[in-house]
Amino acid sequence: MSLFKRNPFGHILFLKKWLIRIMALITHQRYKRFNKLEIEGSDIIRNLPGENVLFVSNHQTYFADVVAMFHVFNASLSGRENTIKNLGYIWKPKLNMYYIAAAETMKKNLLTKVFAYAGSISVERTWRSEGKDVNRQVKMSDISSIGKALNDGWVITFPQGTTTPWKPLRKGTSHIIKKYKPIVVPVVIDGFRRSFDKKGLRIKKKGILQSMVIKEPLEIDYENESFDSIIEKLEYAIEQHPSFLKVISKKDLMAIEEENKQREF
Repeated sequence: MSLFKRNPFGHILFLKKWLIRIMALITHQRYKRFNKLEIEGSDIIRNLPGENVLFVSNHQTYFADVVAMFHVFNASLSGRENTIKNLGYIWKPKLNMYYIAAAETMKKNLLTKVFAYAGSISVERTWRSEGKDVNRQVKMSDISSIGKALNDGWVITFPQGTTTPWKPLRKGTSHIIKKYKPIVVPVVIDGFRRSFDKKGLRIKKKGILQSMVIKEPLEIDYENESFDSIIEKLEYAIEQHPSFLKVISKKDLMAIEEENKQREF
């Protein structure tokens, strides 16, 4: 690999590789020692093509979720079976892996800018800005950036756009699916909101069982399925459809609501 070879977004791959290695080294114990990460579906990761794959997941923290996915996906590609043991897998990380994040979040400080260089596709949120509700048009350049990333590799998205559970999915995700026709892989995570603060940077509690379930790709009729149908299919796949509330006890629901109130903004 040329020392100054760049990806489609102009990022130097040599620098990106080292940023991913360093971040992986710093964060590995957060999922392996202080808390345990239980994984399902490593074989699904290994059977995916190298590009035009969209991972759709529920969301519990700003950064801990996606960092865990970088660990799990790279470990799986290196032959690990549902484990992130032995950090050697990060020596040759998958460099064409991206995640969608709010532009205002990724510009806040030096640390978020480092996270952004490691793989974010920064987009302008259409419904919220600087802590206030807004209503603005989707920027076509943002859609094009997501398409560029899918054409180059894998993209991770959190279509609820919030870490609060059971919120409706943003319809923009279904537009992206219809337009670019990616392989759509659902991912369900749990335990991250209990072990980390809202930003996912500080360990809030140790000894928590975290989980990540990678499911089989969804069957989608890109030409004939409606946007609403795709959204509903995604809600069920990532276990965020309102019907899932029926299987959660009132006590657990109250605990989640109280937890959300206490978490920092």
